[in-house]
Amino acid sequence: MTRLAEKSCVPCRGGVPPLTPEQIQPLAAQVNNWDVVGNHHIQKRFKFPDFVAALDFVNQIGDIAEREDHHPDIELSWGKVMMTIWTHKIDGLTESDFVLAAKIDEVYREAEQSVEKA
Repeated sequence: MTRLAEKSCVPCRGGVPPLTPEQIQPLAAQVNNWDVVGNHHIQKRFKFPDFVAALDFVNQIGDIAEREDHHPDIELSWGKVMMTIWTHKIDGLTESDFVLAAKIDEVYREAEQSVEKA
């Protein structure tokens, strides 16, 4: 099985149904502590030591979102970032939402490691 973070987001053109709860479950198990909300979207809060670290994380996620052409909703405040992901075109979840979440988790792990080394 390919790790989600190694996959690419697939553009959704609409006309496909959102994932069912049964389809969501194995994908949710492959990402780190993302909350599945109403089988409609996934969200996660990330903590940082200060605003600058949180902003740097958001900028890195922005680069990934542009590259993948899949964009999360991002809420930035001092020391924390809230990410919410779903596929707007179908108003629900697709595998690409979990791919993006896995990529975000990798960036966060790297950010945590750099803070620990400092």
